[in-house]
Amino acid sequence: MTLHIDTATPDQLPVVEELLNGASAWLASRGIDQWQYPPHRDRIKRALARGECFLAFLDDTPVGTIQVDDFADPEFWSPDDKPDTALYVHRMAVSRRPASRGAGAVMLDWAANRAASAGKQWLRLDAWKDNPGLHRYYEAQGFIPVRIVDLPHRRSGALYQRPTRLDTDLL
Repeated sequence: MTLHIDTATPDQLPVVEELLNGASAWLASRGIDQWQYPPHRDRIKRALARGECFLAFLDDTPVGTIQVDDFADPEFWSPDDKPDTALYVHRMAVSRRPASRGAGAVMLDWAANRAASAGKQWLRLDAWKDNPGLHRYYEAQGFIPVRIVDLPHRRSGALYQRPTRLDTDLL
């Protein structure tokens, strides 16, 4: 699959929110309570302003969104993890359209290459603790489980990382 990934602009906030809301509805239809809240508009706006939110396009149609930055959530990643050796994925969502099959894998490869270009050793993320299907998906994409951080006020906390590699065709 060939995707074009671009930095999202602040005026594309509705597109990003539509993709996130679509993922939320799809999860709910499968009985998964992950993301069953409005998107964190304030966080998305900040990411858009900083150029850390991206849109993936198939032809001219947006089929995915991903945030990639250097924010290592301190409730999850400790100093022993050497947080500055990684870039972090947040709020990744892919459209359920048949044409977007495989888009998530392409987006994660793109993010890993972005991390490698920034001199980072790892691409990391935290996932919903009780979504084993999501865990299997990330492991199939080369992510290695690090640990589960079980905080009573957080549903996320399954930590994953994968080594970065540089493939200039994806940048």
